[in-house]
Amino acid sequence: MSTHTHGGPVQETSATFIGMPAFPEAAREALANTQQRKNLRHATHTIREKRAAVVAELPAWEALRVAGADAKDEALTHLADYLEQLEGALTANGATVHWARDAVEANRIALEIVRAKEVEEVVKVKSMVTQEIELNEALEEAGIHAWETDLAELIVQLGHDRPSHILVPAIHRNRSEIREIFMREMAKVGRPAPEDLTDDPARLAEAARLHLREKFLRAKVGVSGANFAIADTGTLVVVESEGNGRMCLTLPETLISVVGIEKVLPTWDDLAPMMQLLPRSSTGERMNPYTTMWTGAHDGDGPQDVHVILLDNGRSHVLADTVGREALRCIRCSACLNVCPVYERAGGHAYGSVYPGPIGAVLNPQLRGTTSEVDKSLPYASSLCGACFDACPVRINIPELLVELRGRVTAEGGHPAESAAMKAAAWVLSDPKRLAGAQKAAGLAGRVIGDRTIRTVPGLGAWTSARDVPTPPTESFRQWWARERGDDR
Repeated sequence: MSTHTHGGPVQETSATFIGMPAFPEAAREALANTQQRKNLRHATHTIREKRAAVVAELPAWEALRVAGADAKDEALTHLADYLEQLEGALTANGATVHWARDAVEANRIALEIVRAKEVEEVVKVKSMVTQEIELNEALEEAGIHAWETDLAELIVQLGHDRPSHILVPAIHRNRSEIREIFMREMAKVGRPAPEDLTDDPARLAEAARLHLREKFLRAKVGVSGANFAIADTGTLVVVESEGNGRMCLTLPETLISVVGIEKVLPTWDDLAPMMQLLPRSSTGERMNPYTTMWTGAHDGDGPQDVHVILLDNGRSHVLADTVGREALRCIRCSACLNVCPVYERAGGHAYGSVYPGPIGAVLNPQLRGTTSEVDKSLPYASSLCGACFDACPVRINIPELLVELRGRVTAEGGHPAESAAMKAAAWVLSDPKRLAGAQKAAGLAGRVIGDRTIRTVPGLGAWTSARDVPTPPTESFRQWWARERGDDR
């Protein structure tokens, strides 16, 4: 039986997210954490080098990128039709489909399902969308424990932390820090870590496996997301590296999958390029270690009660934007994070969302709007170097979207100081005499300041607190030319 919860497949909504400090403040804290910066640099450069090697093996890589982008664009252009087709296929195979406008509705639906099963805990396979809607917090508030089973997510959960990366949520932690977290926290929530635990990766993984095993075996309800949802067959796809997803998706009697509406693909043929693009772009591997696919519920094989919550949470708003909808192509590979100089230094926490890095800088302001300080600042969290577009496996032109969003923020009066500065610059540059006067004034300022460094500028404290202002040159090019060539033209 299919359940249309709260109307049809695509509704105009605004997203519900947690609020975090504005980007400049959080970024300054990250820049001061030298250990975190070292961890981020090591991890991102390692993944980047692996990715470059496996991508270079495919002479048709650009054709794959185009195929991936085309598949996503086709789905987004006719999203309502494909979502209804997906619902029909899921329903025909015994799944129950729910529609959720926002985080509040999605959490309420999931909570009602869990409560009906009369359980006090669920196991989860890594799902960014459940972090987006804060499902764990909603379950905990209702007295239901949600156990993260992905190793990196477990580290974040035990460390009372927030994810810092799309693919590797605990990328900001090193091995020694992870060992300390396991030794301190595991005993509080289940099987304690071995007393002789070292920071060897194999030993840390073994400790996590032993800690989680009992939770897998006794869990009655599992929660997942989906990397892709195939409309014509109703098949959901999860790719992962550890096998924890396979345990979550097959052992519990009830499975709840929370899926963003942009995850749909029209056909199985469209999945083929994605299965080549995603592992190479995310982990630098030729193929994914574990790929689990399920189509509804089947007698004697896996969960018998399957629920799929199709979540909007602002996605319809992004879809309606003919420029911004390109961001919905994202397949959550994290390639843009690994090449971004801003992310490498600031870390994921600075972005105020589960979606960090360049894609977060364009997706979050569109999902949430630009009313908060963090969302106003995110489009500026980039050097516009273009590396993110080159790395994106589905050709999202992130630099173009960043410039578009900067224009919107400015038009909305989001940065009055910058707006005033641009108007002043336009006034000066529109008249040669005014420009010459400004250059002379700058030269005089440069001679007065001398070799001193400008640390702060009135009205630009937040900007200058993280960087020095260049000292004005004592002489402009025009003045140099006149002095050297005797021509003041």
